[in-house]
Amino acid sequence: MDISSLDIKTRRRAVAILRLVGQAESGLGSERIARDLAMAGIRISERAVRNYLIQTDALGWTVNLGRRGRRLTDEGRAELDRALVVDKVGFIAAKVDTLSYQMSFDLETRRGMIILNISTVDAREFGAAMRVMGKVYQSRLGMGKLVAVAESGARLGRFSVPQGKVAVGTVCSVSLNGILLRANITTTSRFGGLLELENTQPTRFTEIINYDGSSLDPLEIFIRSGMTSVLRAAKSGSGVLGASFREVPAVALPEVKRLIKKTEALGLGGVIALGSPDQPLLDIPVTVGRAGMIVRGGLNPIAAVVESGISVTSAAMSDMCEFERLADYRNFL
Repeated sequence: MDISSLDIKTRRRAVAILRLVGQAESGLGSERIARDLAMAGIRISERAVRNYLIQTDALGWTVNLGRRGRRLTDEGRAELDRALVVDKVGFIAAKVDTLSYQMSFDLETRRGMIILNISTVDAREFGAAMRVMGKVYQSRLGMGKLVAVAESGARLGRFSVPQGKVAVGTVCSVSLNGILLRANITTTSRFGGLLELENTQPTRFTEIINYDGSSLDPLEIFIRSGMTSVLRAAKSGSGVLGASFREVPAVALPEVKRLIKKTEALGLGGVIALGSPDQPLLDIPVTVGRAGMIVRGGLNPIAAVVESGISVTSAAMSDMCEFERLADYRNFL
């Protein structure tokens, strides 16, 4: 049995309860759950909550801690991740905003937390994977030139590297949102897509997925679907790579340009094109009072590794780590 076998009203209540239990730092009891649900507009009695919890205990999604209430299990978290995808529409847009706000990296001091995409590769193939990634970074098709590496048994952010694997953290393009936000410049992330290059020049978006209409990262989808040709673009200057389209306030353009130059100097550069106020960029219209900005995908180096036939697991916008953990990709070749 899983949540999908329940009627929609029951499913929504079960998901809401699981979400509350999962967010609690320690156990959560039925009385507190009923009160928190009421604040969220879900009216349900404490007795009904207890009945739901009895079911989730039986399914292995929660553990009864006695007077301390319930705790979510790993199986419960997995079920919560799968449940009610319609309720997750817009999840990526919200995650972009959340990570931008939480990021603490400061351009001036060069200290603080920065957002990573974390990928793992078999330790025996790490050297080959880095050589492929090096071609992408050398061709300026990734986010800057910095990576973080951790061997099996070590941690990268909160991620524990499995045995026999090496984790590679590539800078997530959302880090640029965080840098601009620290300068009081709000960025609107509109969509992720596939950007076509011809002779190293961007020509058009061939596919797009709006952030506010997706429950998955667009570039992850394109990579898994085999729709990128980043390695070919790195070798010949023509191909298809991941990129995102964002908007910044037109009044802030001079400061945006200054900050982009500083990120490039630090090895964090990723902006392909910056538009003019109120003008379309690659035929993509922008909101009045704003300018378009196209940013290279932080997972492009990983896309090239996948294209080369090396098995990789990856997660976009996965975690954060201290900027000091990052090093020039050439250190690992």
